[in-house]
Amino acid sequence: MYVSERQDIYMTTATKQQLTGTVISNKMDKTVVVKVDLVKRHPKYHKSYTKSYRYKAHDEENTCEIGDKVIIESSRPISKDKRFVVLKKV
Repeated sequence: MYVSERQDIYMTTATKQQLTGTVISNKMDKTVVVKVDLVKRHPKYHKSYTKSYRYKAHDEENTCEIGDKVIIESSRPISKDKRFVVLKKV
């Protein structure tokens, strides 16, 4: 938490988004593609379905292999498509 010079104003930093997914590609240098599955429910028909998202994440040591479960966290833009960083393997 950041406290300004005026003691009555408090500014909090935003928390970063963390997602859990599976590595589906590691062919790029220091980059992995992570597939994140979210289970949603249809608002009218109440049927559950799976929505998949693919995120490119920065892997500094190139340690992730295909099939690994990883936790990714949002960060500043690293390149045109990379907005996430691999935190750790699960």
